[in-house]
Amino acid sequence: MHSLANPGTIPVKGQAINVGMGQIATGDRATQFTSVLGSCVAVVLWHPRLSLAAIAHVALPKSHGQNGQPGKFADTAIPYMLEQLARMGCPKPGLVAKIAGGANMFRVGGPLQIGDDNVATIREILKTAGIPITAEDVGGTHGRKITFTCSTGEMLIEIAGEKAKVI
Repeated sequence: MHSLANPGTIPVKGQAINVGMGQIATGDRATQFTSVLGSCVAVVLWHPRLSLAAIAHVALPKSHGQNGQPGKFADTAIPYMLEQLARMGCPKPGLVAKIAGGANMFRVGGPLQIGDDNVATIREILKTAGIPITAEDVGGTHGRKITFTCSTGEMLIEIAGEKAKVI
């Protein structure tokens, strides 16, 4: 059981789902999600007992009223993920989160730090929702590839030139 939410996107066949920018996917214990991130952040909500999960590839912190692509923005992605999980029979109590990404890919100082803003907004929304972040790998100046396995809740983090790690 898996789905990919993004208007105009054809779901990937099989149990491995590549989640692109602005997309949200859900899956069960047989599902594995992958995503490649720069300043974007992968947010995974996972229910350990049920092995159900949702992932969003969040590009920006705030939607400012734009609602055509809920996965693109942190403030619309997380509520949408919770709705999709509820439709799968997954209760909010027991959910935990893992986040990765949010690199500052462009070496500019000042107010334009999209990676930092994405991470801060996601942390705030999850805290307000009462969903604990159990692991994260965020920041830095390099992109990441993540692979999340729904059956175990493990997230493999791969950064070029560094040893892969599991969170």
